[in-house]
Amino acid sequence: MPDDVVDMIMADHRELERLFDLLENEPSQRARNLPVLSTLLIAHSRAEEAEVYSVARDEAGASEEVAHSQEEHLEAEQLLKRLQATDPASAEFDRLLAELVDAVSHHVEEEESSVLPAIRTGLADGRRQELADAFLQSRAEHLGDLPGEATKDELLQMAENVELTGASSMSKQELDHKLKEQAQQ
Repeated sequence: MPDDVVDMIMADHRELERLFDLLENEPSQRARNLPVLSTLLIAHSRAEEAEVYSVARDEAGASEEVAHSQEEHLEAEQLLKRLQATDPASAEFDRLLAELVDAVSHHVEEEESSVLPAIRTGLADGRRQELADAFLQSRAEHLGDLPGEATKDELLQMAENVELTGASSMSKQELDHKLKEQAQQ
């Protein structure tokens, strides 16, 4: 099992960067590589949201950073969903891919300069290993999830991560709409 959740998250970030490079520089392979990117990005995001963000907020004191990171996840997921519905050979695909790469790269840079250092310095080694185990298990459970298809429980976790009040009384559709609305602000 992994020793540190921070190292595991950063390894996923490097893999996402590698996949972006393939998508940008090997257009003939886009149809094959886009599902791989989607699978990793959604599973990674869901695992961070379910296992890491609440700990970063509550135990490592990164409340504002977690809320911002959650909003960036929502934005990236919306872009990914649009990208998947676009012809890989089109100029629109190139534009959406560039937008997704920019959004995720920005997110990675911020997360690696704020949330992850807070976890590394604010949590004991054993706690980071516990988080790594939970992250790995959650990520495995979310492999194959599709963008835009979060369960109500996952949406409630996202709402908690952005400190959205009244979420428990909302329907799944209302909650999804409110989270998307907040991510666009």
